[in-house]
Amino acid sequence: MYTFIVILIIIVCVLLALVVLVQNSKGGGLAANFSAPTQVLGARQSADFIEKATWWLAIILVVLCLVATVSIPHRSADSGINTEVTTSAEAPVTSPVAPAATPAPTADQQ
Repeated sequence: MYTFIVILIIIVCVLLALVVLVQNSKGGGLAANFSAPTQVLGARQSADFIEKATWWLAIILVVLCLVATVSIPHRSADSGINTEVTTSAEAPVTSPVAPAATPAPTADQQ
């Protein structure tokens, strides 16, 4: 499920980038190519469509990101590094240590 949502996010991002690149901040862009008012995608209609498409794609992207965050697969507590540490941990190796030598008395202490 998570992989499917990530693929949808990538598709929406590509579409959003294309729609934003088609727009022109000065009111041109795709709308400037259609100058005849009798066409179905006239100057005003294409600008409205592109603006609405931008908003919808942005909303869909935010919703998909929230859904992806909720559906991130979680590992159980007994998997991963924790079990490797607990199962592979052996008894600590102790090396024989010589008993601490008592210091020899100095001339002042005698």
